[in-house]
Amino acid sequence: MSTSLTSLQSALKNLSANASEAAISDDFSIPLLQALGFKTGEIIPQYDTGYGNNKKIDKAARKNIDSDIFSHTKSNPYLILELKSRGVNLTEGRSQYLNTVSQIKQYLLSPNCTSVQWGIITNSLHIQLFRKHGKTIFPATQCLALDINNVDEIAASIRQKIENPNRALTITIYNNQGGIGKTTTTVNLAAILAFLGKKVLVIDFDLNQQDLTGVLGIPISQGKVREALVDKNIELTSVVYPRKYSSQKLERSCTFDIIPGDSKLQDDSSIFDEDVKRVLFLHTLYNKLKLARQEYDYILIDASPNWRFTTQLAIYAADVVLIPTKFNHVSSLKNAAKAITEFIPQMQEEKRKNSFNGSPIALPIFFNGEGKITKAQKKSVKEYVENIIRTAEQEGFNLLPYFHPKNTDTQALDIEDIHVLPRYTIISSSAFKYVPGVYQHFSVRSCYENLAKEYFIQ
Repeated sequence: MSTSLTSLQSALKNLSANASEAAISDDFSIPLLQALGFKTGEIIPQYDTGYGNNKKIDKAARKNIDSDIFSHTKSNPYLILELKSRGVNLTEGRSQYLNTVSQIKQYLLSPNCTSVQWGIITNSLHIQLFRKHGKTIFPATQCLALDINNVDEIAASIRQKIENPNRALTITIYNNQGGIGKTTTTVNLAAILAFLGKKVLVIDFDLNQQDLTGVLGIPISQGKVREALVDKNIELTSVVYPRKYSSQKLERSCTFDIIPGDSKLQDDSSIFDEDVKRVLFLHTLYNKLKLARQEYDYILIDASPNWRFTTQLAIYAADVVLIPTKFNHVSSLKNAAKAITEFIPQMQEEKRKNSFNGSPIALPIFFNGEGKITKAQKKSVKEYVENIIRTAEQEGFNLLPYFHPKNTDTQALDIEDIHVLPRYTIISSSAFKYVPGVYQHFSVRSCYENLAKEYFIQ
């Protein structure tokens, strides 16, 4: 570090050990936002988010555009900043950290923040950047400890992210239980996102079954996908297979791209993991998606229903993980909880060790079912889910936001939390035509459009 301090270093150095929120707002937040590229007239204090009872965020920022001066128009903020005193412990995982994360997420989804793409929490001792993509919020960085030696570097890294955002949200669809509609969810979610005008890439990374490739009528790759993953000079986007759908039942032609399964990567032996580890690494798929993250709006990865090495690559590569379950399938509920409490945290820890970037997080569980849900079934699900939540709580995990995202306690699972799929025969028969169900049946389209809008489309 040079002998002359930057304004951000100086601001951090001059804060008292027990600096209040007001002190951090007055003396640290402005130099921080300036280091992130914002100037006078591009920062508003106490921005009204519209989130009930006149709730205000500490700072909002957006670059001025010609005569559109943000401090004058107060329109279309790009980034919001939630400040805390040094007495608030923002160490990742602590209760005050979790409360602050919940707070920034609420503000990011508030009525006056629909244009906001980034949220930051900081108490000047820690800082974390969050990305909002449509309706989905996920960590774009780890929760980073700040000091006078690293604050400039961290600010520069955050600035690079907010000025060059990835276009895509990467979603891995995973449950450690097979036969619960994982591939069906992937195909139809991709199809409805394309129908809604989004550019979508789907990756068949269920290397054993490769069902997604089959149901879309695409030939299995004979080594080209493996080569693209292994060879640093070959872009993964070079092996995409575009599928275009057009019919009288569609209002428009719809296209999405697929990276098919590969016969040279097929997981058909007990020594597969050891073989593939010689050429692939945990970060391989993540790194190989760098170009795709700028070309697509959504990247969907269909992962294997197990916890082997290739599944770990698919989780590591994700921003978020969507976990389908069947409300009347005990093993799928149990394995969804296991994914959240055991498997995904493993990849979060690997990401923390190897990367400044944020770790994959689980979305609220996607309940699906077929046909009508009886009162008896709802009661059984309620009792079983409550038992899962109690057991996890004893082990230090709070599963309530995943099983009951709309409730504050373990009340009966609300009917609207369960997505009742159209009759399974409708969806399965679509596979014989190699056409996603959403493109053939209005009831299927309506179901998955509701799913897309609940989780992803703001």
